[in-house]
Amino acid sequence: MTSAATRRTRAPLAGLLLAMAVALTGTRVSAIAFPWFVLVTTGSATKTGLVAFCELTPYVVVKALTGPWVDRVGGRLVSWTTDLVSAAAAAAIPLLHLLDALSLEVFLVLVAVVGAARGPGDLAKEIMIPEAADRAKVPLVRATGLSGTIERLASTVGPAVGGALIAWVGPVSGVGLTAACFVLGSALVGLSLPRGMGGPDHEHSSEDSADGGEGEAAPLPYLHRLGEGFSFLRRDPLLVAIVVMVGITNLLDIAFVAVLLPVWAHESGAGAGTLGLVLTLTSAMAVVGSLLASAFAHRMRRRPVFFLGFLVAGAPRFLVLLADPPLPVLLTVFAIGGLGSGFLNPILSAVFFERVPRRLYGRVGALTDAVAWAGMPIGGLAAGVVVTAVGLSPVLLVSGVAYFLTTTLTSLRPEWREMDAGRSGGERGGVREEGDAGEDGSDVVAQGPGPGVSHPGDA
Repeated sequence: MTSAATRRTRAPLAGLLLAMAVALTGTRVSAIAFPWFVLVTTGSATKTGLVAFCELTPYVVVKALTGPWVDRVGGRLVSWTTDLVSAAAAAAIPLLHLLDALSLEVFLVLVAVVGAARGPGDLAKEIMIPEAADRAKVPLVRATGLSGTIERLASTVGPAVGGALIAWVGPVSGVGLTAACFVLGSALVGLSLPRGMGGPDHEHSSEDSADGGEGEAAPLPYLHRLGEGFSFLRRDPLLVAIVVMVGITNLLDIAFVAVLLPVWAHESGAGAGTLGLVLTLTSAMAVVGSLLASAFAHRMRRRPVFFLGFLVAGAPRFLVLLADPPLPVLLTVFAIGGLGSGFLNPILSAVFFERVPRRLYGRVGALTDAVAWAGMPIGGLAAGVVVTAVGLSPVLLVSGVAYFLTTTLTSLRPEWREMDAGRSGGERGGVREEGDAGEDGSDVVAQGPGPGVSHPGDA
């Protein structure tokens, strides 16, 4: 029988996962609602690409710069406050639209505010997962699998709800739902997590005391803390290889989701309903993949599973649209791709958490996220410009080939062999603390869609 004490310790993990679920659902709804609103009101693929650029540029930049701040202030406070900022900016869109005061310029500014607030908000939730797992006495690899499943479930529910709302009521209703989700996510973090959880990082106090005396030392300067994360990242060849490869695939992914797939649905007459159905099925199969990864990750060789997942989840999505296949064939390709993509984030995050000391989660996670996501603002904007110039089909072909080459040729580099190092730690569910690792920097695992190396895939 489960004791009351055990139930109480599991509440923070449940609350955090639920907060992640609703906030991510709102984000996935907006991923359809924001670009579709611009596409149907302007008819311009270039302006549609601006939506992703204006949301993701501040997301990447702010997230990269706020890692030391998140470590110092604490994940709980950062999470609920930034979610409220995102909610306010998103809620202003339908309100201004109702008042007939929403120009494209104002719309893009509000989208940029949502992106800027999401950056530190997402990071804050991600880095609290190991602490929540500790409080729940749940092996970390299990908690990370659950967080990966939550992310995929949000990617399933979000597009389904978003596509349905857009088809029945219009894209503005989807934006309103996004705002409501952020409000709920903020409330869950603020009310369900104990005050002692996700607190500030106080380890810098002992680091900064030069003479080792008693008393509270002055905090490390911001630039010093930021540089500490950068120095750690550049000394790890595997993490560098991961973020470079994922950076390229993320660029292509955002081009696909934000521009290429919506333009295909619009030009082919498939409509927002089919768009939502395709993304929903992909995400549903990704949930299955995440659950399988959660159950069997400790028994798998990561490297072959990782690259096989990318093989089926990447290039086929682009190439199948060129053939204009019947809907069952199209859905089959996306379903297989979704299943493969479900394995990616648990593996990526496992590698991150087994190689990075806990006190550096925010700093290193913010920087790796910035590198991995750096091309995403450019991806949406460039796709819109190029589709306008040469048409959809050539862009689909070139993007699919580029995706295939990126995810196959990179696997030949020697540092990828380190993905399976230190797997015995995954059985223990431990977390690396500084000084625990061997020379290769690996020790234990792991988390779901963790900071810095997450692959949005169908998101």
